[in-house]
Amino acid sequence: MVTIHHFDTPIALVEKYGDWQDRVYIDLFVKYCKTIFTEYKGLVKYWLTFNEINNTLNVINMFGDGASDEDYKKRLTHLHYQFVASTKAVKLGHEIDPDNMIGCMLSGAITYSYTCDPKDVLLCQQNIEENFYYCGDVQCFGEYSPFSKRIWKEHNVTDLDITEEDKVALKEGCVDMFTYSYYMTNNVTTHKTEDTVQGNYSAGIRNSYLTYSDWGWALDPLGLQYTLEKIYDRYRIPLMVVENGLGAFDKVEEDGSIHDDYRIDYFIPHIEAMSNAIDNGVDLIGYTTWGCVDLVSAGTGEMRKRYGFIFVDKHDDGTGDLSRRPKDSFYWYKKVIEINGEDLSK
Repeated sequence: MVTIHHFDTPIALVEKYGDWQDRVYIDLFVKYCKTIFTEYKGLVKYWLTFNEINNTLNVINMFGDGASDEDYKKRLTHLHYQFVASTKAVKLGHEIDPDNMIGCMLSGAITYSYTCDPKDVLLCQQNIEENFYYCGDVQCFGEYSPFSKRIWKEHNVTDLDITEEDKVALKEGCVDMFTYSYYMTNNVTTHKTEDTVQGNYSAGIRNSYLTYSDWGWALDPLGLQYTLEKIYDRYRIPLMVVENGLGAFDKVEEDGSIHDDYRIDYFIPHIEAMSNAIDNGVDLIGYTTWGCVDLVSAGTGEMRKRYGFIFVDKHDDGTGDLSRRPKDSFYWYKKVIEINGEDLSK
């Protein structure tokens, strides 16, 4: 499975055209896709067009309502050109190889209503619409949903560059599957509260029913089942969870072993949640963790925030020889994938 664009627009294009602020990107992206679809025909079947495409909107207001209407217009333009590029890529990918299965990929930090106050419930609904369904609906349904007009109106966006040809293209290249990353959930409220928590490029109200990681991420395996069932009920196409994992401090013992039971304890209920969702009718066709080996955290720029099943000898101060050694979770997960999760015991 290959992600075609993972926040890696060539810098030369950004300097020339801005960050997806010019239609030229659409044809350039399709040209790129034609090259890789042709080169890897028969070798790669599963493709994702844009990684966490909804982060374009998610990130703009992560720390408050400071974004201007012009900021929103740029973000919405950015997204529209990527929607059109994605849909053209899907159509092209099917023409080059009918066996290709091409999906969207979204960041799945779904929100809960903090209270049963109807104002909170409505805020929660609108938050999910803007930060999740706005992108998912266009790529799965081939058109903008009615609530998009509310979002455009709220931010005084009256002249978004959507052509009639774009509308036709969106209908012709709906994705074959819906994939998303899942690490945590958030709460939203209209009420003032100081009990907030921040993690994974997002901030929200602390959920008193959940525990949190060392980096402020809500540990919510039931939320994974909730999102799977909610998403599948809406889109009715195959799903994949393509990122899921725990960033944690790992200690190397004197004998070189790394006992990360906390990571295993994280994965067990998340895998059980996926199994429950499947039992409830969800067509979940795949699951990949984040990540296989330790790497620099995108959120904090740290090596000490480790995700992998394999320890990499590299540290925040730059020391380390990059040697690798498996953690306890490596051997546990090896067993899990060999038997497709039938036995999750340590």
